[in-house]
Amino acid sequence: MSEDAFTSCEKAVRAHDPDRFFAVLFAPEAARPHLFAVAALHYEIAHAAATPREPMLKAIRLMWWRETIELARQGKPRSHAVAEALCQTLQAHDLPQVLFDQLIDARMGEEAMSPEDFADATVGSLMRLMAMVLGGEADLRDAAIAYGLAGRDMAGVDTAALAKTHYARAHHAYSRALLPAVLPAALVPLYLRNPDPPLWRKQVAYLSAVLRGRI
Repeated sequence: MSEDAFTSCEKAVRAHDPDRFFAVLFAPEAARPHLFAVAALHYEIAHAAATPREPMLKAIRLMWWRETIELARQGKPRSHAVAEALCQTLQAHDLPQVLFDQLIDARMGEEAMSPEDFADATVGSLMRLMAMVLGGEADLRDAAIAYGLAGRDMAGVDTAALAKTHYARAHHAYSRALLPAVLPAALVPLYLRNPDPPLWRKQVAYLSAVLRGRI
């Protein structure tokens, strides 16, 4: 196991996806490195899609990550911390390729997707991968859409109403073993009130959800 690679993933998630970082801390210690690996991959794919101004450059960067995932699955990781950590994660867990494909395909075709489908393909695919690392599966679509849309501003889309609707459907108990995968959805009520809630309120929301076993 490349300890440095997993450490790099953890640092990247803490810096760029703090909601996910603190959720992972509620997972068993042995699972955390692999959870950080898939969360870091999610960030890298999103960053690759958001950075380029030219569509061709965006496509090239996303293709690089598609090939990187394929090589990691073959046990031939590229010299990149996320690729090395992902290789170890794929050896330890049977994670379906379709979820990785959805992460990239959604970034490629975001303009043609509804906000709900895009949130499910990105946030939802990540949640499902994390749930599988934790040893199970659950219906996470509503939780993913609620979290993916809450506090976001999209022209011509009432994201708050959509987030409320999906949160109401997702607001139920989950297996405690899988809760860290879906925990960010517990922040939806906070984001609906304030797009930038203070960290301590997020931590309270997480702790409350864990104690209740529901988001």
